[in-house]
Amino acid sequence: MPKVDAIYIFCGNKARHEPWAKDWPKIRGVFTSIKPICESLKKVARECDHDSIPMSFVPKRMMTEGATGSDQKNLDQLPPSYMYSVIFKDIVLEINDDDAKSIKALEIYCKKKEIPDEEINDLKRKYHQKSPVWWYTAMSKLGFFIRSLHLQLKQLHQQQSANFRKPFTVYRGQGMTKEDFQNLLDSKGGLLSFNNFLSTSKKSFINHATFLTAY
Repeated sequence: MPKVDAIYIFCGNKARHEPWAKDWPKIRGVFTSIKPICESLKKVARECDHDSIPMSFVPKRMMTEGATGSDQKNLDQLPPSYMYSVIFKDIVLEINDDDAKSIKALEIYCKKKEIPDEEINDLKRKYHQKSPVWWYTAMSKLGFFIRSLHLQLKQLHQQQSANFRKPFTVYRGQGMTKEDFQNLLDSKGGLLSFNNFLSTSKKSFINHATFLTAY
């Protein structure tokens, strides 16, 4: 069942079904009540979002000047998400946003979606008190502050790059299909593009548990 990510056993006798359930890696557990299933589903949903980042792979040989023939044909057949993301970023960074108008437009949108007034007012009150990075981690669907986020990340990079004289390694657990993993191996030294921010850590052991969820 390659398209099934998680299976839950809901029953009245947990002890009876737990032994055989352990033989199926996609079974997340045996439950006798709904609440723990809901909590587990939240975790699984986060894992799926974590592993659903689309990626494009360009082998090193296709990045060299003068690539022709089949290599050039393959370049033309790359998923368009990479090109779209580059164009979108260029457009967004050229926009001279008016925060007040953008927040007002967001307020109108939220009211149409029946978002509670308390949450809307909290956003309006705290928007300038928090950094764009903070808002991204808290509410990643806010789109109008991407330019501010980009500028702050650029500023942070300039400030912090002087403190690191040598490259350092960061770690991230990422679930991949076998096809994507093979494309990654074939693209060593080439280009890996993704249309998202990636959370990483300097501590490798944190991500080992994530590797176990890869498929």
